[in-house]
Amino acid sequence: MAARLLYREKYIYSDGAIREMVLWQLPNKTLDRPHGLKYRLYYGLGDGTSLVRFDNESGKGDHKHVGNQEESYRFIDVETLVADFLAEIEKARRN
Repeated sequence: MAARLLYREKYIYSDGAIREMVLWQLPNKTLDRPHGLKYRLYYGLGDGTSLVRFDNESGKGDHKHVGNQEESYRFIDVETLVADFLAEIEKARRN
């Protein structure tokens, strides 16, 4: 069984910034993904500069990037993940 796409959304802000959220259900849970999900949440400038990114690439587990900083992220559930991501975007847009 392959990963199943659960959600994909792309939004372009009036200033050209991009928010994209992609979430897959994996066929099996793993040590890196004990919740059985793979995700990529991205916010950045139109030129491709990443400002905020939450993801869980294989080998790294759940983590987030804010600017040039990378840190571990404690995944609770999808609703909290999205809320935390949107809060980081709001902070980035205020700066």
